[in-house]
Amino acid sequence: MSHYDLIIIGSGPAGRAAGIQAGKLKRRVLVVDRKDRLGGVSVHTGTIPSKTLRETVLNLSGWRERSFYGRAYRVKDEIRAEDLKVRLHKTLEYEVDVLEHQFNRNHVDTLSGAARFTGPDRIEVATEAGDVARLSAGRFLIATGTRTHRPKTVPFNRRTIVDSDEFLDMAQIPRSLIVVGAGVIGVEYATMFSALDVRVTLIESRETFLEFIDKTLIGEFTHQIRENGVDLRLGSAIENIEDMGEHVEVSLANGRHVRAEMLLFAAGRIGATATLNLKAAGLEADARGRLAVDRKTYQTATPHIYAAGDVIGHPSLASTALQQGRVAACHALETPTLPESPWFPYGIYSVPEISTCGMSEEELQTRGIPYEVGIARFRETSRGHIMGLEHGMLKMLVSLKTRRILGVQIVGEGATELIHIAQAVLNLKGTVDYFVENTFNYPTLAEAYKVAGLDAFNRMPIPDEYKVGRKGAETGAGTG
Repeated sequence: MSHYDLIIIGSGPAGRAAGIQAGKLKRRVLVVDRKDRLGGVSVHTGTIPSKTLRETVLNLSGWRERSFYGRAYRVKDEIRAEDLKVRLHKTLEYEVDVLEHQFNRNHVDTLSGAARFTGPDRIEVATEAGDVARLSAGRFLIATGTRTHRPKTVPFNRRTIVDSDEFLDMAQIPRSLIVVGAGVIGVEYATMFSALDVRVTLIESRETFLEFIDKTLIGEFTHQIRENGVDLRLGSAIENIEDMGEHVEVSLANGRHVRAEMLLFAAGRIGATATLNLKAAGLEADARGRLAVDRKTYQTATPHIYAAGDVIGHPSLASTALQQGRVAACHALETPTLPESPWFPYGIYSVPEISTCGMSEEELQTRGIPYEVGIARFRETSRGHIMGLEHGMLKMLVSLKTRRILGVQIVGEGATELIHIAQAVLNLKGTVDYFVENTFNYPTLAEAYKVAGLDAFNRMPIPDEYKVGRKGAETGAGTG
């Protein structure tokens, strides 16, 4: 039986970061993954493929240039499924190659096979060759991520009715598409394919969607995607999904029917823990297969076993999983490290993008925090004109008491990149004055921060120190 300082189950973002961190600490570490290629769901069916697909769609469709050249403009007249997969395969190969190189460079051992606990400090790994490896470790990290939720009432056939893992294997681009579930995954794929001029119907049984996003942003986003051709059906519970051979028929509880060539079921994911034999390790997952952890150390109920990434639930982001894996590895190996920052960005790679950091307006109202709002619209910036942007906005929330930035929400081109300015200011406890006082490159979309900052600043009471500065200026003493 081989013994390790740390065994990591899963090679997605959390497992990747933990493995590299442990390797840099010169500990004996093993990463076990069910698949024969490293990277986990994030690399092979989740984050990287979907974002690569989005970039390919926007490039080949000429989406970003249509405001100049018309809605019929395309870079490639006939876009096929194979066209979408060319960049996808190249990107995935590169991601796997980089990960393998990082593991090799940091002396991280890897093993392909299905792992299960046989005791609190032991696992066995069944390989595809039929062998069983028995291993022990002082510490474990569970980073198995999630798998698609596949209700028995949905007649999946891998061709016209698919889940989000199977969606990328499509033989041809459908002329019409039903997406069930208006969560992050469903919204991303629905808007991507709408950009390809596919007729998309997005069905959500709840009356609202993406509830954690500021309602002003959701209102703007909803208007844009409907204008782009997405038929959004909210509050529409599904009664039946029927495979009709050449098309799919969906019956809704309100009596309406929707028909399309393909259906993507994207209504939820569950923790991939069912095969781990958690009971042998003294652990138990919740009804959705997720594990409870201490959010500072990522220790489970069994102290020497840690869990990180999507398997522990919210916020279920690849970015936060990377941080969680690193912090968990440092704590497990008793190595001091910097704590995680309190504010991190959400990124939704839809068309248009959405990204937020900090509190929403609804959260401020619930907490009774006095605030002011600053708004900037991309079409009112020079860079927005140059890029031909007709939509997009940045919303800034500012404390009336301390002038600190409380939250920033962005919808539109480049939102997931622009949000990091807000993240920095939030974590450094910066105020709206930062955006008023500082100069931004011109023309840039980042200039929207200054516009929104000035918009809020001009609505707020003038601080006493600013009044003193103004008086000094009148006497020739300057403003400081």
